[in-house]
Amino acid sequence: MIPQQLPATAAPVPGGRVCAHPDRAEIRLEAVLHALSDPMRLRVVRTLAARGVEAACSEVELPVSKSTCTHHFRVLRESGVISQTYRGTSKMNALRRADLEALFPGLLDSVLAAADRQDGRLGGVTGLVRS
Repeated sequence: MIPQQLPATAAPVPGGRVCAHPDRAEIRLEAVLHALSDPMRLRVVRTLAARGVEAACSEVELPVSKSTCTHHFRVLRESGVISQTYRGTSKMNALRRADLEALFPGLLDSVLAAADRQDGRLGGVTGLVRS
């Protein structure tokens, strides 16, 4: 049996579970914008940004099924917006703020500010779950 080659950013963890992430150089603007265009994914990003620290998937409240949550987190990870690491049975999520800022200066902060303004304009329709 030949061992599977791990991506450069997928660090082995106890138990062997890893989450593949794109290297910084592989992150594409169109993938990031696509990931941020969905209201549920934007809610995840806003929640992580408001917390300022990593959070388990279960700590980010989304009004969708568990399988749909899994899909949204996967899209965010594969686009390079978040990183995911296993801690025991939890998958911890963190914004890749430094990578996004290096590649697209001001983009994340602009999107977050625009989402806040939209909430004010629409009376909180997009609803950020604050912790």
